[in-house]
Amino acid sequence: MSSQTVRNPVSQIIHSKEDVEDEEPKKKSREDWRKAKELEEARKAGTAPAAVDEEGRDINPHIPQYISNAPWYYGAQGPTLKHQRPQRNEDRGDLEKRAPKGVDTSRLVTKFRKGACENCGAMTHKRKDCLERPRKVLAKFSESIVVHDEFIVKDESVNYDEKRDRWSSYDPACHREIIEEYEKVEETKRQLKAEKLKNDPDAELSDDNNEDKYVDEVDMPGTKVDSKQRITVRNLRIREDTAKYLRNLDPNSAYYDPKTRSMRDNPNPKVPAEEAEFAGENFVRFSGDTTKHATAQLFAWEAHGKGVDVHLLAEPTKLELLQKEYEKKKEQFKSSTKEHIVEKYGGDEHLQAPPKSLLLAQTEEYIEYSRSGKVIKGMEKPKARSIYEEDVLINNHTTIWGSYYNGGHWGYKCCKSFIKNSYCVGMKDPEKISEASVTVALIEKVDDSIISPKIPNDNEKEQSENSSSSSSSSSSEDEEELQKAAEENKKVKKKMKKREKKRIKKMRKMEKKIAKSKKRKEESKSHEVFRKDKTEMDDDRKRPYNSMYDVKAPTEEEIEEWQRKRRRDEDPMLQFME
Repeated sequence: MSSQTVRNPVSQIIHSKEDVEDEEPKKKSREDWRKAKELEEARKAGTAPAAVDEEGRDINPHIPQYISNAPWYYGAQGPTLKHQRPQRNEDRGDLEKRAPKGVDTSRLVTKFRKGACENCGAMTHKRKDCLERPRKVLAKFSESIVVHDEFIVKDESVNYDEKRDRWSSYDPACHREIIEEYEKVEETKRQLKAEKLKNDPDAELSDDNNEDKYVDEVDMPGTKVDSKQRITVRNLRIREDTAKYLRNLDPNSAYYDPKTRSMRDNPNPKVPAEEAEFAGENFVRFSGDTTKHATAQLFAWEAHGKGVDVHLLAEPTKLELLQKEYEKKKEQFKSSTKEHIVEKYGGDEHLQAPPKSLLLAQTEEYIEYSRSGKVIKGMEKPKARSIYEEDVLINNHTTIWGSYYNGGHWGYKCCKSFIKNSYCVGMKDPEKISEASVTVALIEKVDDSIISPKIPNDNEKEQSENSSSSSSSSSSEDEEELQKAAEENKKVKKKMKKREKKRIKKMRKMEKKIAKSKKRKEESKSHEVFRKDKTEMDDDRKRPYNSMYDVKAPTEEEIEEWQRKRRRDEDPMLQFME
């Protein structure tokens, strides 16, 4: 159903104007019509509630407009379907009070009256408004030919539409005369046919103009043929087929229009369209040869617009040959223009396609790997490298330049150095370097003391010689000497550790002093730079306006470079460059 419009007669609008002079009837704007159309579509889709009549019943949004709109004589003020239901006897009384139409035969007029139509003699119109044929002898001068007067409705209750209703004051009994006349004609036809068959039985076989001969035998799917009434009713589906809305009972699967019995989308979107029994009407509409037919139709229209006399349905073979010839010449023209541009400007080497292995990243080379990832068969695919050197380690570095980033600078990760060609000295942190050097020195000294025992003096040498000569046989004395030597070694180790700790403390103090001195120097440098910048800013403020701007004529080299780099819209290769 289209929008539920209420058609008010003109007389009712005039009466409403007389009753309420201040209030003018509001006309619907374009925005109101658009909103009404959106509401209608929403009701058809089921997203908006249906319209309700005066009795509280829902009105089906798919009912056509000629059914839903009430006639003028009903006087409906809103959406309703009451005029489509059986009417009570009380309601029918208003419909029988019709405005009279036609001529008034109650009086017979034989003479011309003053003020009547000069052509026909009726008092209800003038000669210029007369619809009768112009007569040779006017009614004004003849005394016998006079037309009856028409009915003129002067009642204000009869509205504009009622006066001009073609079926107003029509008596249905008049139609019975036409039906009886046609029935008499059909009866005489049957009688004549029966007499003809009675006289000549073979006449039916030679009758080629008999249209109803085989009509009873017609049994086409989806059609209903009645031999008596000659009416063909076309249904939109064969009753043996499954209905579209039964393919998927989910109401949100696809929109189904019950009025046209159409379902455009696929009711089962999970199933591919090629495998589904029914994939929607859009799939059928845009699959197969339908696209070719559409392109052929478009080509036929364009050719006809350019003066070529061709039609898709009348001359399909001619159209297909023309289309093939057009496509062939189009490709030849494209290739010729391309070759002409390449010959003129060059660059054919850039248009050549790379090998298929680069296009699709696929080759026929066989490579077999083990579980650990080593190549067993075939050649391993080389890594894609750039034109620059990679993984080149210099100056004792274990990482490459650019492996470390900090504070906006790049450097080496191994030593955290920001100088590109510097020599690697290990970790840059001074505390870690000092601790590592101290531990190495301690280990070396301890090992030396253990490996090389304490060297005795000359007196000790003599005593040891005497003791060895005199008491070489006594084992107890030797054990005592070994114990003394071990104790002396322990004392030496303790002294060495204490000395090393003192040295480490001194080194740390020195490093702190050096760091403080460096900070002071950097602060003094920053103060000097700030002072210089401040003086320069003051100088800039004192200089005159545009004093730094020097206007010079461009040189020949600059003009030539500008001519070479400027944009040329007439260049045919511009689209390829972009």
